[in-house]
Amino acid sequence: MKPQDIQDLKELIEFLKQYQVAEFDLDRGDMKIRLKFEQPQPPSASLTELARAFASAPATASAPTAPVAAVAAAPAVPAASEESLHIVKSPIVGTFYGSPSPGASAFVSPGDRVEKGQVICIVEAMKLMNEIEADASGEIVKCLVSNGQPIEFGQPLFAIRQG
Repeated sequence: MKPQDIQDLKELIEFLKQYQVAEFDLDRGDMKIRLKFEQPQPPSASLTELARAFASAPATASAPTAPVAAVAAAPAVPAASEESLHIVKSPIVGTFYGSPSPGASAFVSPGDRVEKGQVICIVEAMKLMNEIEADASGEIVKCLVSNGQPIEFGQPLFAIRQG
């Protein structure tokens, strides 16, 4: 995205928030944008109560357990035996989700065949759910991140064997 496109997107988001638009879709050639805003709800618990509940809750498998610095230090280059694989990288910073909702089946799994443009995951950024599409057709060989993991711009998400 060009800097002007990013500025235009920020202005659009502010406009939609100002007029409390819940959902907005834009399809401009090779760029698709879907914005969904949560409607404000009255707080049901104080921050102190939420902090106590969070601290006493058992850890779940989807909760990130490594600090962000350790996640960022993960190897970004595939192993030599996987050099022929196409790597789908994150276009934005956010949180990775492999399924459309908690408890739903994953968009894709290793062994699945995908087509270019097919939604393969969601990256949540600033409460917006961004559908990430495959940029190549082929077979999903490996998912390189785990559900709920914070991810960086350009971080490898999937390895695809093209063909």
